[in-house]
Amino acid sequence: MAGPLSIAVCGAGPAGLAAACFLHDAGHRVRLLERVPEPRPIGAGLMLQPAGLAALGRIGALDAALAHGQRIDGLYARSQPSGRVVFDLSYAAVDPALHGLAIHRAAIFDVLWQAAASRRIPVETGVEITTLAADATGRPVPVTAAGHRLEPVDLVVDATGSGSALRPLARDPVRPRPYAYGAVWATVPATGLRLDRLEQRFRSAREMLGLLPVGRVPGDDVPRAILFWSLRVAEHPALVAAGIAAWRRRVLDLWPEVEPTIAGITDMAQLTLARYAQATLPRPFGDRIAFIGDAAHSTSPQLGAGVTMAMLDGAALTDALAAAPDIPAALAAYGARRRRHIRFYQRMSALLTPAFQSDRRWIGPLRDLTFHPSTRLPWMRRRMVETFAGLALGPFARTHPTALAGMPAPVAENASPDREIIR
Repeated sequence: MAGPLSIAVCGAGPAGLAAACFLHDAGHRVRLLERVPEPRPIGAGLMLQPAGLAALGRIGALDAALAHGQRIDGLYARSQPSGRVVFDLSYAAVDPALHGLAIHRAAIFDVLWQAAASRRIPVETGVEITTLAADATGRPVPVTAAGHRLEPVDLVVDATGSGSALRPLARDPVRPRPYAYGAVWATVPATGLRLDRLEQRFRSAREMLGLLPVGRVPGDDVPRAILFWSLRVAEHPALVAAGIAAWRRRVLDLWPEVEPTIAGITDMAQLTLARYAQATLPRPFGDRIAFIGDAAHSTSPQLGAGVTMAMLDGAALTDALAAAPDIPAALAAYGARRRRHIRFYQRMSALLTPAFQSDRRWIGPLRDLTFHPSTRLPWMRRRMVETFAGLALGPFARTHPTALAGMPAPVAENASPDREIIR
């Protein structure tokens, strides 16, 4: 595309900040528009998968993220009261060099905020964009909730998350479908925990407790972890009413060894409720607007791929703009670049989430009987790890982290540049 574009990125979370950096580095004139007066992280910890780490490397933010976060080499889970292993997966089953990075949202926000600040990308805060108008030439004009029209731009990028007010402007808009289950979470000391893995305990599919070591929060040298407890969203008021002692009894009945970890949780106010919804835009774009991250494809966090997918969206959009002759062609190319990867993970998330969060009595026992035994088959074990690591494109195809991030990658013989057939 000839010449740089003027681009407004709505939302200064990880998706918007990373996209702004990608687009700035490609020569575009970028400004960030953020709803809240003082941007801050929302949520707990998160997993960055290998492709997300490659995306951070592309914008020069990987070392800072590694300094804050905690390297994760695998996933381990047991079902109670049987003690049966449900998962015992390691990234090394695919490649010894692969790993994830668990990081607190405050830390990844700080890393990406500094990356944007170092590029002097302008940020306008207290600006909630709820719709778009058009100027006389057809360029989009962001319009605030108060009806104020901002300067026209060439392109708008919606990175405002699953609650996006701009999603109706997509070519094929959809409404999010809330999950019945969510979770409460808290930040806890990582003392006594294995720091190299995400660990979980299940009782059927109705109870789940997880601990994810996330490294250090800015300004705090104590290693931290994120605790998350699964529950039906409708049951949250009853959980709060029952009080902290009742919750602690349920936790320790499921996983007695975490008593020192939860010692500092003394009030229900320390447990924050998180809700989830499923929504996938078939075409993540509209007239001069692109949707990235949860605004384009929100789901449950079971596969730990949300922020990674959002950063890959920003990289793919940037590369599509560089290769296409005009904005409509670039938006169509962006949708095509991301379609296969996103479609597979949205379907897998919808398929797997009930195995861990469901009222159906038979799902938990079936999961316990099948998941871990199936990993004794090397091919199946590898496929499970590739899916968890965010590298799968379908049941029989995978790609490379650097290829997903828009960077050169090694390719197997007789394979296309962007994917490899699993043999």
